[in-house]
Amino acid sequence: MRGELIVSASGIRGIVDHGLDAGIARRYGAAYGEYLSEVHGASRSGRVLLGRDSRTSGAALADAVAAGLTGVGWDVGDLGIVPTPTALLAVHEDDWAKGGVVVTASHNPAEWNGLKLASAEGVFIEPAGGREVQARFEGSAARNEPTEAGSRQRVGGRPARGRRHEVGGALDLHLERILTLPLLSTDVIGERRLRVALDCVRGAGGLILPELLDRLGSEVVGINLEPDGRFPREPEPIAANLQELAQLVRETGADLGMAVDPDVDRLALVDERGAPVGEDWTLALAVELVLAKRSGPVVTNLSSSQCIEDAAVRGGGALYRAPVGEANVARLMAEVGAVIGGEGNGGVMLPDLHATRDAPLAAALILQLLSERNESLGELIGALPSYAVVKHKMPRPEAPLDVVYGRLESEARRGSEVDRQDGLRLSWPARGEWLHVRPSGTEPIVRVIAEAPDTDAAETLTDWAIQLLSMVQEPGHGVGEQ
Repeated sequence: MRGELIVSASGIRGIVDHGLDAGIARRYGAAYGEYLSEVHGASRSGRVLLGRDSRTSGAALADAVAAGLTGVGWDVGDLGIVPTPTALLAVHEDDWAKGGVVVTASHNPAEWNGLKLASAEGVFIEPAGGREVQARFEGSAARNEPTEAGSRQRVGGRPARGRRHEVGGALDLHLERILTLPLLSTDVIGERRLRVALDCVRGAGGLILPELLDRLGSEVVGINLEPDGRFPREPEPIAANLQELAQLVRETGADLGMAVDPDVDRLALVDERGAPVGEDWTLALAVELVLAKRSGPVVTNLSSSQCIEDAAVRGGGALYRAPVGEANVARLMAEVGAVIGGEGNGGVMLPDLHATRDAPLAAALILQLLSERNESLGELIGALPSYAVVKHKMPRPEAPLDVVYGRLESEARRGSEVDRQDGLRLSWPARGEWLHVRPSGTEPIVRVIAEAPDTDAAETLTDWAIQLLSMVQEPGHGVGEQ
């Protein structure tokens, strides 16, 4: 699988020099530029904003993307190293921006990188748009050069080359938009004077979170704040990777710990005892705050915890579930008029700011809630119903996944509710249990996630699903067709 390029609704991802290289990045940038030319018209003026996280491969890939975009006529505004939500907000608020590219592999290990594509609205492009970009990219592969169809301007039958220039101020814009949100009171947060232990995993978060927390009146004790891309641990902010942060909380007497991934769209929390609380609580607590101040729907994905739905119910809001993926959640949020949404991986999306997962935003909302309630993180969560989430991943079977979905569905306990929007989700609301089996959009694996009131019950569900998945070695083997 090392040479595989993974294509998702909003872009591509792969291991650098083993599936993803500068040539691919250039062709993909050109394909995206041609797609934008078709969307906005060949004579339309504008630019594409380009940002990246701190990965050591990022500069070379950004150069390649810029070459592809300028080669088909687009000007490129270079934001440099910025969080993904910072880049998307900049696209949204820039009158000249017709789209954006972020060079990042989000939470993937250091050897990975990728390209995320945004629309002029500052959200990831729709799946249909992603398929059009992919078709152009694949069409250019035989020539190993960008196609010229659809370029914005032509000189002597060839596309006019665009220019690349630096664009500053994106971080300041992001900070200002968060600090002036009506939901937040810098005075209330400042009076609490919370001590926050912060781990930015040497990603882009070190460029914004220390200043944000300082301007909110918190005391910051930090590790891994240098944005040099030399990740000291696995970058995904899950409990297993937060032991150094947990120790920092205990050693410094911090009120809580905060950890982000390299492109700063996910926030994980550690309580005052140094115990990771699980990424789903980030969104659940943000929902608690928002619905205490306004009413409206909440949107999350099919793999997110029941604790988020509980928070919506307590706040009087209807909960809607979308397929996994930020673009899917953003689209459903717009359809139902959600006041808040996000994903259970620590990604919070607030339409008041922009419909993008945003860890700095989430950090501010959590501090506001703790300050208003005058409770510790552990006290807040300890007073609420809790669940055990068990997550596994395994190599994707060669057989069509519909085969095993059918077997799981047919053997499920009575009373299960079935959702086929994204893989297979089986739920038993009366028992507080659910199981979700789906192919990953970022890795060549199948994710198996279950939740129940206790770990044993959740593990029983995942064990059952994994056993069936393991039986499927080739089409028709071990599991009957539907």
